[in-house]
Amino acid sequence: MSDQQKAREEVREYRMKDLADAAGITVRTVRFYRERGLIPPPRREGRIAWYDSHHLARLRTIAALLERGHTLTGIADLATAFESGRDVGELLGLGEPTEETPVRLTPAELADHFEGEVTAENLATALELGYLATDGDDLVHISRRLLDVSAALVREGVPLSAVFEAGRQIRAHADALAELFATTLQTHATGASPETLRPLAKSVVEAELSMAMDRRLRDKPAQPSS
Repeated sequence: MSDQQKAREEVREYRMKDLADAAGITVRTVRFYRERGLIPPPRREGRIAWYDSHHLARLRTIAALLERGHTLTGIADLATAFESGRDVGELLGLGEPTEETPVRLTPAELADHFEGEVTAENLATALELGYLATDGDDLVHISRRLLDVSAALVREGVPLSAVFEAGRQIRAHADALAELFATTLQTHATGASPETLRPLAKSVVEAELSMAMDRRLRDKPAQPSS
């Protein structure tokens, strides 16, 4: 879809028949989705119901998720979790500096990253942890690095719920490490800039973690041969 087409859709309103045609489905299906709460109510002008680009985006998302094996009940649960999420501005903080690169995703693209693991429960957990936030009809992941690593762990067979639980514990340790470094640096390196000190702190943590993994793997009992 071209940028001009997208711009036209952003401001366009549709009657139900036009919306159904744009989404490639029947009027009966639109009505069914509306009755199931899968799309929000239209704007009413007298007896005329007007739908907009958000309804069209939701219908396209439903179609994409159905193609990926999700059920309508599962999609409804995902929509409920989606709508309860924090706005991206609240999560990221306007103008707040960060080294992480946020990633914009449609719900269907998120499902592609975590095949079979995008459930309402996991989505709610990701929103609660602050890994994901909502932005209109899209989701925003707070960190490209965390998104890629999480997807890689799932591909290795780690359940997404276990990834989240590990992330929750790691965050607690990371907060403690950040507090330790902040206190040390504020006490002993008051003239140094944050741009200089941040990579030093990260290097210490990375080196210590690497050595800890070495010790863990070295001490791991050998697997018996078959």
